[in-house]
Amino acid sequence: MLKLDGMAVTSPAVSPLLSLPGAVAAEAPDEGVAAHYGDPLREQRRLANGQGFVDLSHRGVVRVSGPDRLSWLHSLTTQHLTELPPGQATVTLVLSPHGHIEHAMYVVDDGEALWAHVEPGTAPALVAFLDRMRFLLRVEVEDLTDAYAVVYEPVPEPPADPAVLARVTDTGRELFLPRERLAAYGAEHANPAGVWAYEALRIEAHRPRVGNETDHRTIVHELGWIPSAVHLDKGCYRGQETVARVQNLGRPPRRLVFLHLDGTEEKLPATGAPVELEGRQIGFVTSAARHHELGTVALALVKRNTPVDAVLSADGVPASQDVIVPA
Repeated sequence: MLKLDGMAVTSPAVSPLLSLPGAVAAEAPDEGVAAHYGDPLREQRRLANGQGFVDLSHRGVVRVSGPDRLSWLHSLTTQHLTELPPGQATVTLVLSPHGHIEHAMYVVDDGEALWAHVEPGTAPALVAFLDRMRFLLRVEVEDLTDAYAVVYEPVPEPPADPAVLARVTDTGRELFLPRERLAAYGAEHANPAGVWAYEALRIEAHRPRVGNETDHRTIVHELGWIPSAVHLDKGCYRGQETVARVQNLGRPPRRLVFLHLDGTEEKLPATGAPVELEGRQIGFVTSAARHHELGTVALALVKRNTPVDAVLSADGVPASQDVIVPA
């Protein structure tokens, strides 16, 4: 049993793709899949060039079926879902009553059910919450993590096989593969890349991740998640009052920044490490990676009023900022 911001999560199964040549197992929160296959920087370059795949089979898979599924989820989460067309990918968030981020659901509807992948080990807690909210509506919620595995391919178009469900975005596609097909997939496809490469490209793209960029009090405005995961012109949902108040009045207490770290240091800042300005802590590192072009980079949450041109110290390493969320 693991913990994610104080919430109990289940441990993921070990992927059969860890038996591929060169595989080195990842650590929390990504244990169960490969961190890399011998050359993480080369793996990054291949992904950036549209080649290879990433085993994300440690992520949870949730399916919501029934004729009321879209209107029901629309009423519970941050995204406008009532008219979500089949095949269109989006992101929706589950917030606490006080507007703090609890879950991010990366969703696609196949016309009969909505599928989502979520952070490793969190599907049981999400399903338990959704089950409590069903009441008399015609919906069914299932945790299909044991039956389906997620695989990322850096190809932003639907797969050739229409029988394979995929969530297609502008950066690639996320396949929902029957788990018994995962080993065969790994044997048939070249250039596997580990989660280190995937995370480096995620950090470069400024995409937040629940459990890394969030703590128990994170709100959506701090992460710049409004454009992609929150619809501002929809009806009530849990946590909406906080979203509306910050949207109308401004001034979220913190903001997400992208950090370029001094390349003379080999040290990679740890998640949760302090970010300081002139010896005073003003935030913490949320994610860090070695990028194939940019060197050592990180995301961090800092106080909103931190000067955008200030040189910071991340876990003792000098770092300059790129603005993600305006001060």
